[in-house]
Amino acid sequence: MVKRSSFSVATGLYVNYLLFGMFNIMLASHMSFLTEHLNTDQVGISLLVSAMGFGRLFTLYISGVLSDRYGRKPFIVAAGLLMAVFLVGIPLSPNFEIAMVLAVLAGVANSFLDSGTYPALIEAFPQSSGSATVLVRGFISIGAAFLPLMIIFFMKHDIFYGFSFFLPALIFTLNAVYLFKMKFPDMRVQAPKDSIRDSPATNVEQQTVKPEANDRSKPRFWQEGIYLILLGFTGPTLLYIVQLWLPTFGQQFIGMTESESLRLLVYYNAGSLVSVFVLVIVLRKWIKPVHIILIYPCISLLAFGALLLFKSQAAAIISSCVIGFSISGVLQLTLTVMSEFFSQRKGQITGFIYTATSLSYTVIPVFTGFLLKHSQISSVFMLAIIVNVLGIILAIFVNFRYSTVFPANRKSPSKIVLETE
Repeated sequence: MVKRSSFSVATGLYVNYLLFGMFNIMLASHMSFLTEHLNTDQVGISLLVSAMGFGRLFTLYISGVLSDRYGRKPFIVAAGLLMAVFLVGIPLSPNFEIAMVLAVLAGVANSFLDSGTYPALIEAFPQSSGSATVLVRGFISIGAAFLPLMIIFFMKHDIFYGFSFFLPALIFTLNAVYLFKMKFPDMRVQAPKDSIRDSPATNVEQQTVKPEANDRSKPRFWQEGIYLILLGFTGPTLLYIVQLWLPTFGQQFIGMTESESLRLLVYYNAGSLVSVFVLVIVLRKWIKPVHIILIYPCISLLAFGALLLFKSQAAAIISSCVIGFSISGVLQLTLTVMSEFFSQRKGQITGFIYTATSLSYTVIPVFTGFLLKHSQISSVFMLAIIVNVLGIILAIFVNFRYSTVFPANRKSPSKIVLETE
C-alpha cells in the first residue's frame, strides 16, 4: 500500500514539472523583450538556449551517478533553487554575459531535476511507476500552455515582463522548501513481481523476448542502434525548433500580432497534452512503440508542410496542434524501442540517446539562430521538414529491422515512460 508521504512528495515533484513547462519556453516566449533588454538579437537569444543545453549535456551523467549515491532530495531541491536564480536573474541581468552564465546554471538545474525526479517517482510508486512518470509529461504541457496566457495578460495590463519570470521563481523556491521538509521514499525499494506490467523500468527487461535459434537475425548495434541514436537527435531537434521559433514564425511569416503568435504555443502544448493520454491508451493494447516512431513523424511532416503552404492564422493554429500531438513522446518511444533491441544494455543505450538529445539542445538553437540571421524564418521550418524526413527514413529502417529481429508471432512490450523533452 502506498504511503501518504509518497503522495505528498509526488505533489511537489509534479509542481516542479508544471513550472518546468514554463521554464522550458521562457526565453522563446520573451524573444522581443529580451533582445532589447540584453542589447542583442535573435541569434543571441538562441545562444542562451544553447548555453542551457551545454550545462545539461556536461552534468547529466554525473548528476545521475551522484543522485544514486547521495539521494534524490538534494538534487531536486538544488534544481528548484537554481531555476529560481535563473528566472530572477535573466530580467535583471545587466549584460548578455551574465545571462549566459545564468543559462548554463539553468542547464545544470535541468539535469539535476531529471536525475532526481524520475527515480524518486519510481521509488514512491513501485507498483504503478509507469502511471506516475507518464503524468510528468502532462504537467509539462500544462505549464507550457499556461505561460503564453500569463504573458498576454501582463502585456495587456502593461505589467513589467519580468513578473512572468518572477512568479514561477517564487513558486520554485517555495516548492523547494516544501520538498526539503518532506521525507523521500527509500532508494532501495524494489518493484514487486506482480507490478511488472505497470513498471516502465522493468517492463522492457522482463517482457522482451530474446531471439531464439530460428530467428532470422539478431540485434546489431551498428545498424538499428545507430539509427535509434540518430532518432534521439532528430526528435528533440523538431521540438526545439517549434518551441523556440513558432511565435517568430507566426509574426514574420503569417503576420500575426505578438499576442496571437504566443497563443500558437498554447495550441502546440494542448496537442502535446492530448498525445500523452492517447499514447497511454493505444500503447496498452493496439500498437507498438516501434510503429509510433514511424507514424508520428509522418503526421508531423504533413503538419509542417501545411504550416508553410497555407499562409493563414487558421492553418497555423491547426498545424500547431497537430505538430504538438505528433512530436510528443517520440524521444521516449525511441528509448523504449532501443531497450527492446538491447535489453541487457539499458544504462549504456540510455546514455547514448540522451547524449544525442543534449547535443541537439546545444547545437540546434545556435544553428537556427544563425540561419535566421542570414535568411527568413521560413528557412528554419524548411530545416524542420528536412530533419523530419530524415527521421522518417531512420524509422523505416528501424521498423524493417524490428520485423526481422522480432518475428510477427512474438509480442513485445508496449509501455513507455513519457519523460521531459
